[in-house]
Amino acid sequence: MDSDILIYIQEFLRNDIITPVMVFITHTGDYGALFIALALILIIISKTRALGFIIASSMVLEVLLNNVLLKNMVGRIRPYEVIEELEILIGEQPDPSFPSGHSGIAFAFAGAMFFALVFGFLEITRSRKFRVITCVTLLYALILSVSRMYVGVHYPTDVIAGILLGLLTGLIPNLIFRKFPNLLPGYSQSR
Repeated sequence: MDSDILIYIQEFLRNDIITPVMVFITHTGDYGALFIALALILIIISKTRALGFIIASSMVLEVLLNNVLLKNMVGRIRPYEVIEELEILIGEQPDPSFPSGHSGIAFAFAGAMFFALVFGFLEITRSRKFRVITCVTLLYALILSVSRMYVGVHYPTDVIAGILLGLLTGLIPNLIFRKFPNLLPGYSQSR
């Protein structure tokens, strides 16, 4: 079924208009650089420092579980190496396929924001602007995740696992820092 979905995407959804957009979006997640830069900016700004540390904690946890532990334990071969008729739209990827690292890091970032919003223990999360930014971030994370299948480098189950892992790692720091807010740098400014 995983393979059938990728072939369906290739045959019926790829086109000259969407392809360059999806290739661009998929590259915005490369090496997690965009997410790392955004987290650092949030940490530097005193008003968003606590949120930045929650997001950074989420991303560190996601990278450890995804890239260090699961990818090496599972060692799943990339779909383009298995599905003969699948054409990839970007270069071959150097690491195993499961779970999707791009999906994981995107949802670690977006999930950390979402759960901070749900728990509401940071003052910054109480604004309408933050709710809108969180929705946009979740939508971007979803599109980035779909782009990994679109370009042919991940199976749907890789992407789903990456999303779930990202959401889990977005939840854990929020639970910890909600219970122990004094451990959170910048928390006093965010109340």
